Amino acid sequence: MAGAKNILVINGPNLNLLGSRETRHYGRDTLKAINARLAGRARKAKVRLATYQSNSESELVGRIQQARRERVDFIILNPAAYTHTSVALRDALAAVGIPFVEVHLSNVFAREPFRRESYFTDIAVGIICGLGAKGYELALEFALQYSGRK
Repeated sequence: MAGAKNILVINGPNLNLLGSRETRHYGRDTLKAINARLAGRARKAKVRLATYQSNSESELVGRIQQARRERVDFIILNPAAYTHTSVALRDALAAVGIPFVEVHLSNVFAREPFRRESYFTDIAVGIICGLGAKGYELALEFALQYSGRK
């Protein structure tokens, strides 16, 4: 793959509240604004970009499975609270075999100890954390250049 052409951005629980929730950790950008910036960049790059957010673990698993049927090349994933708890999401990602980058708005390593453990990092191509909404944009730029090699 000489750069992903079909990219899916998946956001986990409570990210629909971005812009108003714990702004000292997550910033003031809304998920709608983040998605709009990503969509604009994807249009310029002439790639397909879909975004999805759910507070439900089962819906997120279903969306990951659907991604394989849609021939998604790359996933940008912010699992949010499921980072530390969801074997189901991990298993879904492993099952579909789509490369992904794990994104976190806050620096999870500078927060509560339980946030330092991720069920995804060891199977992800990479992780971006602590850069706020810019992390999504950096993940998209990486996906656009991803060659299949770490």
